[in-house]
Amino acid sequence: MSGKFVCRLLSLALMAVAGSVQAQVVISQVYGGGGNSGSTYTNDFIELFNRGNTAVDLTGWSVQYASATGTSWTNKTPLTAIMLQPGQYYLIQEAAGSGGTTALPTPDATGTIAMSASAGKVALVNNNTALTGACPTDASIQDFIGFGTTANCNEGGANAPAPSAANADLRADAGCTDANNNGTDFSAAAAAPRNTATATPLCLPQARSARSASTRRVPRGVCGATGRSSSTQAPSQSP
Repeated sequence: MSGKFVCRLLSLALMAVAGSVQAQVVISQVYGGGGNSGSTYTNDFIELFNRGNTAVDLTGWSVQYASATGTSWTNKTPLTAIMLQPGQYYLIQEAAGSGGTTALPTPDATGTIAMSASAGKVALVNNNTALTGACPTDASIQDFIGFGTTANCNEGGANAPAPSAANADLRADAGCTDANNNGTDFSAAAAAPRNTATATPLCLPQARSARSASTRRVPRGVCGATGRSSSTQAPSQSP
């Protein structure tokens, strides 16, 4: 058996292993209308979802918020030390307004970020260091959403639609869809906060295929391979 053929088999085996252990936590819902006039819920919230097939340790992670055209990311909430299981949601309660009639389900983390109900930017970061700039591209960013027509940064070149006092931006297919494009991954619909106690849907392989394809790699040095992967597409400046 030739050395070239052996290398090819090894590369295919490594790609299969990378796909089988793929784990990815994404932003699955954002809602800034909490406590506003016409809202049901009293608090803003950010929701995460593990759409992968292995548990992810969220220790030391944070969610960070900037206004639609802002450059400051000091509005951030540290996450709790938890192993987020496949198909599990994670609810982060943020600031309350004076309106609304219904409290959120028991949050898994609590912060004080007052989010806009119509436009803004949220980043999921694997540390607690504040991002900088209107459109940060730090390697620590695990997921990103720019929502509303005036947000000047997004993932994939298109903003998620504008939410409202009643509507959140929700990721399609219960959080499983991730084509690395805010404009197609999210739609505005009635806010529906979910926490770690919510029943856990497991994403079908085809729902993970877009992100899985971009995260598989052959490690550097194996049969001369130099491929690399990224856990998320870098945010892009809005036109």
